[in-house]
Amino acid sequence: MLAQSTFPSAAVEQTLSDEFGAAWGRVQSRLVGEVGEAAYKSWLAPLSIEGLFDGVVRLGLPTRFMRDWVNTHYLERLRRLWAAEDAGVLNVDLVVVRRGAVAMPVSATSAAPTLAPGPMAPIPASPVAKAPRAVRPAAPAIVQAEEVTTLDSLSAPLDPRLTFDNFVVGKPNELAFAAARRVAESDAVAFNPLYLYGGVGLGKTHLMHAIAWHIRQRDPSRRVIYMSAEKFMYQFIKALRYKDTVAFKEQFRSVDVLMIDDVQFFCGSKELTQEEFFHTFNALVDNNRQVIVSADKSPADLSDIPERLKSRLGWGLVADIHPTTYELRLGILQAKADAVSVPVPPKVLEFLAHKITSNVRELEGALNRLVAHATLVHRAISLEMAQEVLHDLLRAHDRRVTIEEIQKRVAEHYTIRLVDMSSARRSRQIARPRQVAMYLAKQLTSRSLPEIGRKFGGRDHTTVMHAVKKIEELQATDSALAEDIELLRRMLES
Repeated sequence: MLAQSTFPSAAVEQTLSDEFGAAWGRVQSRLVGEVGEAAYKSWLAPLSIEGLFDGVVRLGLPTRFMRDWVNTHYLERLRRLWAAEDAGVLNVDLVVVRRGAVAMPVSATSAAPTLAPGPMAPIPASPVAKAPRAVRPAAPAIVQAEEVTTLDSLSAPLDPRLTFDNFVVGKPNELAFAAARRVAESDAVAFNPLYLYGGVGLGKTHLMHAIAWHIRQRDPSRRVIYMSAEKFMYQFIKALRYKDTVAFKEQFRSVDVLMIDDVQFFCGSKELTQEEFFHTFNALVDNNRQVIVSADKSPADLSDIPERLKSRLGWGLVADIHPTTYELRLGILQAKADAVSVPVPPKVLEFLAHKITSNVRELEGALNRLVAHATLVHRAISLEMAQEVLHDLLRAHDRRVTIEEIQKRVAEHYTIRLVDMSSARRSRQIARPRQVAMYLAKQLTSRSLPEIGRKFGGRDHTTVMHAVKKIEELQATDSALAEDIELLRRMLES
């Protein structure tokens, strides 16, 4: 019998703690066997014992959502297992424990059985999972569910690598970086909202994570929610489904900093979701709370959202992140290379910075592949090795020249009108540049002869064949023409 109406002597109290902890360890072990490791890890590992109160074992969980789930799906099993372990346990009560709350300490000598190491082991952050002792019903560590904040369960996890210190600054992103830093370091609201936008893989999410990390480190008491627009919509739909919109509004409108990533996801979404985000945005701004959003385009270019929401998003500072320059890509690669243990020759970094221009994610991914290959097969990184390992990525990034580009460049070079490329005019000053353009289209594109002919005013494929053959012959005898074609080729491929 573990329950006592009064506190026992020190010797008896220690015995109770040991028995209680041992019983909890056996219950945990049986839970793993009954529900499986995956379910245990997801829902039951966070359980912590908060004490024994008049025959009722009180178990704590970090969020109300988890408490409700375990209450619905596992409460009867918990009661049965506890009753099997100790006849003095009459019931099991699930409560939500405020983050950072610590239950009554246990004796340093108490020893509860522990599960084998692995994914099913209890979360170590719960110090009470070892061997708690019986406490008075008025234990200060217990709080009611109504008083508990669920911000941590709402906010997306932050990547510890995405900080300001790890962000490489260059001309394309210097404004966005400076604005993000100002917002993160300011005690007051700096720009409201701060709107970051740019293409895929240019650093928007990195800056969002960096802001959240910096704010939490400077002032842990500030309530910060960082999530994607998709998750915001999901949470709102769930609140509608369970008729819990009041709690949803309270959660989002009570924060100090709201950060929404990929806000373009709201484009085309349900009007109710857009309406709720609009009112949440207004409520936070009116209460002088910081709002930070990111998107792949400017507020004015967002489609399928109300004009009033576009207007609100453009209220504060709109900072765009431009495509990376060669110098910025090289700087990013050098910073990443300095952080790995495998030496990367400068020529390889320069090669990657020149060849992979789409976004930073692919650039870093290419370097990671080289480092992994060098580590696994014990082969030094070289230019030849990079071309071999990254052949698929490099091929995807080869510049794709279009016939339209060729026509435009050739027309500019020979000072003729672009329409002359497809006209019926046959004068030498028109026909020769047209033949050059057809030749380059055959050399630099994968288009067939009939396709090329159609781009040049619907000409027959034999006309294209004649033009290609004619230019090949002239290059052997006309050095000026050969130089013109080589210059045009370099311009088109660069």
